[in-house]
Amino acid sequence: MDVKTGGLNYNVEEMVQGDRDYVWHHIKPHKLFQKSEQMIVVEGDGLTVKDIRGREYLDATSGGVWGVIVGFGRESIARAVYEQLKIMPYFAGTVGNIPSIKYAKKLIERLPGLGKVFFSNSGSEANEKAFKIVRQLATFDATRKGKRKILFRDRDYHGTTFGALSATGQHERRQDFGPFLDGFMGFPHALCYRCAFGKSYPDCNIDCARCVEETILKEGPETVGACIVEPITAGGGIIPPVKEYYPILQKICNKYDVYLIMDEVVCGFGRTGTFWGFQQYDVQPDMVTMAKGVAASYMPLSVTAVKNEIYDKFLCDPGVDAERMNYFRDISTYGGCAGAMSAALETIRIIEDENLLENSRAMGAYLLDGLQSLSDMPLVGDVRGCGLFCGVEFVKDKKTKQAISEGEMARLMANVAAEGVLVGKTTSSLPGNNTIMNFAPALIATKNDIDRIVAAVKAGIEKF
Repeated sequence: MDVKTGGLNYNVEEMVQGDRDYVWHHIKPHKLFQKSEQMIVVEGDGLTVKDIRGREYLDATSGGVWGVIVGFGRESIARAVYEQLKIMPYFAGTVGNIPSIKYAKKLIERLPGLGKVFFSNSGSEANEKAFKIVRQLATFDATRKGKRKILFRDRDYHGTTFGALSATGQHERRQDFGPFLDGFMGFPHALCYRCAFGKSYPDCNIDCARCVEETILKEGPETVGACIVEPITAGGGIIPPVKEYYPILQKICNKYDVYLIMDEVVCGFGRTGTFWGFQQYDVQPDMVTMAKGVAASYMPLSVTAVKNEIYDKFLCDPGVDAERMNYFRDISTYGGCAGAMSAALETIRIIEDENLLENSRAMGAYLLDGLQSLSDMPLVGDVRGCGLFCGVEFVKDKKTKQAISEGEMARLMANVAAEGVLVGKTTSSLPGNNTIMNFAPALIATKNDIDRIVAAVKAGIEKF
């Protein structure tokens, strides 16, 4: 069957065969699909996507990895990119372009306390830039000499490149890719449901935060330069720390002159009901990294934002021999894409004009209430979330919290998809615990959308 979608003509069976023959998909065991057909998405509008067979689904994953935050089919974003590409598509980030200047200003207005932004291509890259800043300062800045180590939290994910993966607390994501870079040290996660210290909140002294001081002292405060965390752990199980967590962590970082890096790749741009995930807490980061929602995934773009006092350390005199190499010697080819900047500007306009932060907050609370209404059902161990970012952890035994098997989780996911709703889950991340179903619909979600999502999960559990 021949079909035309947008400007593309294609034959359905040829595309299905071509997908099997030529495409290597992300984090997927392809042996399972040698004889079966994988989904091929051809259209999207709002929260609805259509596959190559004409089946429609409500997408509760914002494009699978939580990036299409303003929904599909935004002609104004496509138009903004098109108009910019006609004028000037690209020039290296060694010089400026108009949309990048305008966008940098918009971001800094949203980031009180921070003053400069560095553009690159992906979330992994944004975090790599932050790590390079820490490492470079550890070599030439007199106040930070030797402070090159970076702390990261168990279950947090920071990217797929070697530096970012070295700072990732998901064992299965790291498996077989070592040896990793030195100078990266982990500390326990902040999930109350499976407390690493065997305690219960609030009678726990928030040890999951206080343990960071022990890690710094063990490594040597003179060697630790930064601590990177996701405001709310995303792929590691949708984990919002308790309210006391970040003030304690901030105090520890300040005490030992450790930069606090907030990885907002998933949480930023309204996902949690505030513009930044860290704004759910009383905390002020030294650096913020972001991607995904930056341009609503209509174009690839990421950002590393820093305090002026960090940027100022790189203001060297190239005419002085001892200083000439002390500027930030880094580049990202696609950090110069003017079209991506235009998409990012339009994305922020949509968020502001359509009041999507408030919608994320209100619909997120509605989603969490709906999912919590399933708590008495078999298999449902824990429900947690913040804004339009929720997770349900499935267990065989509610008392022992023994997780269901990955095969059982796959069956549950298929049951929900059969109801016409696409949800996400932890994938090849946590040994024996890849059983957290996650929900991150676009920020335009309505009550009807949320009702469909909750009903599909309920039906999926009932059919299990």
